[in-house]
Amino acid sequence: MKDGKLLTMAIESSCDETSVAIVQEGRHVLSNIIASQIKVHQVFGGVVPEIASRHHLDNINHVTDQALAEAGVTMDEVDMIGVTYGPGLVGALLIGLATAKAYALAADKPLVGVHHIQGHISANYIEHKELEPPFMALVISGGHTNIVEVTGYNECRVLGKTRDDAAGEAYDKVARVLGLGYPGGPLIDKIAKEGDPHAVEFKRVFLEKDSLDFSFSGIKTGVLNYINSEKQAGREIQVADVAASFQQAVLDVIVTKTVSAAVKMKKDKIVLAGGVAANSKLRSMMEEACKKEGLALYYPSPILCTDNAAMIGCAAYYKYKAGVTDDLTLDAIPNLPL
Repeated sequence: MKDGKLLTMAIESSCDETSVAIVQEGRHVLSNIIASQIKVHQVFGGVVPEIASRHHLDNINHVTDQALAEAGVTMDEVDMIGVTYGPGLVGALLIGLATAKAYALAADKPLVGVHHIQGHISANYIEHKELEPPFMALVISGGHTNIVEVTGYNECRVLGKTRDDAAGEAYDKVARVLGLGYPGGPLIDKIAKEGDPHAVEFKRVFLEKDSLDFSFSGIKTGVLNYINSEKQAGREIQVADVAASFQQAVLDVIVTKTVSAAVKMKKDKIVLAGGVAANSKLRSMMEEACKKEGLALYYPSPILCTDNAAMIGCAAYYKYKAGVTDDLTLDAIPNLPL
């Protein structure tokens, strides 16, 4: 406890960010240390799981010490430990999980396992102190594109999901084809501002009538085919136009389906979560669509969109308050369903 308020130490290591945070009463962040590996993986054009695990191992103790020091607390003052146990890269998850278990055992603290996606949704509770369920959430990242009906702090239901590539994964692959580099999401978002979003009319894939699922493999192939045909014709590729047109086609589908789900399920709030929630075009399109339907829109600041431990601490707090804890048999589950 600090000032009579519950303290959570949270650990996140599901992909390529090693993060430890100290969160007070679920929503007040005292520290949120993130050690990114982006520069390490850029040379490979994507995350290499084994390399990510090794860097987590190198970083985790230093990051933990830094989080405690910045928050000005000791392990004695920490009341509980929250940790991501899935989904994610199994080796990366195991580093964070083993660390959390070690602290829980040595310091005799309760352990709470957190679903990574529940963490992303919870980032909005940190950013918007007034936000409470129920609402409709769009979880959009490198590994996930889900429309989620959130009915309580610990209750949600997936209404739509990707059937192939996640949106962030499609961004990365298209960025690679366009020669932009890694990570693709921020690079496409930036260069698309210089392009014409209607220069190339890529196909919008809505799937079956009333379906809230997504499919982005077709547009990825469409971009590749367009580039190949332009090269064969001897025409110069207008990278900004292709990036803008690709992004417009993807976001037209995402925004339409998310707003449609909120209206259909009679939700008056939409929450964005995940790394791609930082995309400026997504935010502006969603704001416009929500305004037309009279819906409130919430999204976190960019630092809380990326993988971070503060969001895990928030989600762990609400599980703990509901009486949920885990024992030391808690294991990493790379494909953990929501």
